[in-house]
Amino acid sequence: MTITRNIALDLLHQYVKNEKMIFHCFASEAVMRGLARRLGEDEEKWGLAGLLHDLDVETTNAEPAIHGTQTEVLLKEYDVDPDILDAIRMHNEVSAGQERNTKFQHALAAGETITGLIFATTYVYPDRKLTSVKPKSVVKRMKEKMFAASVKRENILECEKIGIPIEEFAELAITSMLPIAGSIGL
Repeated sequence: MTITRNIALDLLHQYVKNEKMIFHCFASEAVMRGLARRLGEDEEKWGLAGLLHDLDVETTNAEPAIHGTQTEVLLKEYDVDPDILDAIRMHNEVSAGQERNTKFQHALAAGETITGLIFATTYVYPDRKLTSVKPKSVVKRMKEKMFAASVKRENILECEKIGIPIEEFAELAITSMLPIAGSIGL
């Protein structure tokens, strides 16, 4: 059976119970769709990678040595584009055991990671609303190593490897997330 967004949503809710992690996956999907539009890529394909990239996060307890490798096992019954599976596996270089080297891999690593910085930035605003967050604030927070310390800035900067400067990437990510802000608690 070919994987569709509806099937992906069902699987996400089956394997991921943490609401904040589900919100992260929705935000990642939105950013990946925005990146696909910007780069002339397949929006559905890139969106599915964003939505499913952390499918194994709870089954692996987010263990860096294996997180990302088990999603392929969870999706074995479905016809999933091999590029999606590859990008998902490669979003965690630790478990993949190699460096990212394709546009899709870099996009997913950067796109899913910037969502964490955007969520954290939104939470420090008095209204805690994404509509208040400006791209320059996200870029400024990139430079503050202690702010959202677990967010890997080097992953976000992979946007430059796909030809998008960090300032433009922050704007694209925020703009992509705005339409779903209410449904992800922002």
